[in-house]
Order: sequence, then C-alpha cells, then structure tokens
Amino acid sequence: MKSKVMTFVLCGLLLFLGGCSKLSKENYDKLKIGMSYDEVVAIMGNADTCDAAMGAKNCIWGTSTKNITVKFMADNVVFFNSTGL
Repeated sequence: MKSKVMTFVLCGLLLFLGGCSKLSKENYDKLKIGMSYDEVVAIMGNADTCDAAMGAKNCIWGTSTKNITVKFMADNVVFFNSTGL
C-alpha cells in the first residue's frame, strides 16, 4: 500500500513539474521589443545558451526543435522568434 501511495505522489509531482515549463506560447507572447535581459529572464528563467559579442547577445531557451530565441542589443530585446511552440 505504501508503494502505491509513493508511486501516486511521484507521478503527481512529475505532472506538476512538466506543466511548469517556461517554454510556452503564453510566455512567448509576454516578450516585447525593448525589454531588458533581466525582464526576459524573469519571464523565461535562465537561458539554455547565450552567445555575446560587441554589445550584442543571442540567447536560446529550449532545444533545436522547440525553442525561443531572443536577440539583445545593449541588454535590450531587438528581435525574438520561436520554433515548435
């Protein structure tokens, strides 16, 4: 009986965590041109990858098949797009 309860609790926790992904259409729709990097991180969480050079930064949240890409200039959003949302 105890193992069934633990299995149920574990499944519920996995469903809850899976539903908490910040990589969603709803969060993508919150992004706006001119937002600061910190504002984007507050919505999306930390990026999976970021490349920076000469005041420009390109950050990606997600994988090659499902992602949100945001380009920053002087730490402000200048362009963003999504794939697979």
